[in-house]
Amino acid sequence: MLVFWFMLIALVVVVTAVTLAVVGGGEAAVLPEADPERVADALPDTRPVQRADLDALRLPVAPRGYRMVEVDDILFRLGAELAERDARIAELETALAGAQASAVAGPDLFKRPAQGEESQGQADR
Repeated sequence: MLVFWFMLIALVVVVTAVTLAVVGGGEAAVLPEADPERVADALPDTRPVQRADLDALRLPVAPRGYRMVEVDDILFRLGAELAERDARIAELETALAGAQASAVAGPDLFKRPAQGEESQGQADR
């Protein structure tokens, strides 16, 4: 019975000491105030997002998963940049197709003139 009381008192002393060490401390607190988690490696504002930016991105975890506002912001930005790139790719493909069509439809410099065209060219001289 004496051992039981000794163990109970020792447990209370240890729990009290740990609680005072964590909560107390005054100016030199053991545990500093924790800042709310935010995206540490935000996406760059000065240039388009690259693959390495996404690989380095770490989203902070909230009690019920990820912070919806921050994830929504990142997904919105990625969607806007992808739409902009898709529009630019479509514009360049259209320009390329137009350039190829005009190159194919242009005059054939190696084609021999027809019989009537040859005599007309000689008459112009």
